Amino acid sequence: MAAGTVLAPLPAAAVPEPGEPSVSRLLTDLQRLYREAERATETYNATEERLKEQRAEVRRLDGELSRVRLSLHDSRGAAGRLARQQYQGSTEISSYVRLLLARSPQHALEQGHVIGQLARERAETVGRLTGSEKKADELARKARTALDKQLALAERQKKDRDEVRGRLSDVEEMLSSLTAEQLGEIAELEEKGVQDAQRDLVTSGALGAGPAEASSAGEKAVRYAMRQLGKPYEWGAEGPRTYDCSGLTSEAWDHAGTSIPRTSQEQWARLPRVELDGLRPGDLVVYHRDATHVAMYLGAGEVVEAPRTGERIKVSPIAAHPILGAVRPDGDQASEAR
Repeated sequence: MAAGTVLAPLPAAAVPEPGEPSVSRLLTDLQRLYREAERATETYNATEERLKEQRAEVRRLDGELSRVRLSLHDSRGAAGRLARQQYQGSTEISSYVRLLLARSPQHALEQGHVIGQLARERAETVGRLTGSEKKADELARKARTALDKQLALAERQKKDRDEVRGRLSDVEEMLSSLTAEQLGEIAELEEKGVQDAQRDLVTSGALGAGPAEASSAGEKAVRYAMRQLGKPYEWGAEGPRTYDCSGLTSEAWDHAGTSIPRTSQEQWARLPRVELDGLRPGDLVVYHRDATHVAMYLGAGEVVEAPRTGERIKVSPIAAHPILGAVRPDGDQASEAR
């Protein structure tokens, strides 16, 4: 049921004028455009997350390279001092000669300690210098590679951003081509489809017999999400003024003390899955076969969601979109949905 829930077949609408598309066809086209925009948004979000991680890796490598270069500078200074000592005759050989000419056995032992200490210092200095040079070369290579990856991701992000803007432009173009009457009929038809899908889901018993109790973290996540009601949807946004669908769910759980993946697709792929009849407040309901939309379960068959461009965060029926399944961010013992 979780994998197969879809909007109910669209009811018949008024017969359109010859050559005009039907209202149901208009709704289907509009929903397709919204989905394409949402899919492009989640792709952009995934690239943005990889870019953030790559920037952090570049900063880490740059910091480590700076520390190694400083160590290399110190090692070269120490090696320079050894070279000057050798030039001035302060070597182990001259110390050995002095040992042979020592005035007493005790003095000889002291000179022997000096010889050993000098040998150890020289070996350690040469070892540090060699090791620091190798590490600096390796880190410099890794830093260059990481920077190249960052630049490639930045270019990919730009392409993903342009893709989202193009998809949204298609939505705007279609909406601007419709009359106020057509828009009203589309909205009414879409609402009717949601009501039918919700009724079918509830009467099927797929949601279980009664409400489950939320975890402490789940309650915190729900409270955060509900405080965002009325704020606008904006693609790629993570708050605090605007959100997209996965931006809302990831931020809500982050404020509850649990870090989860940023995108709806990663939330579906990496979080423990739960059956619909075991849902509890705070669980995430994932939609569409490609997991491109997500909302937070509130209980009683309702979710809070950032729906799509042009709308605001709101409470919706759980069947407002075709359900793929559900996941539990704090569900250590959640069972895999079949």
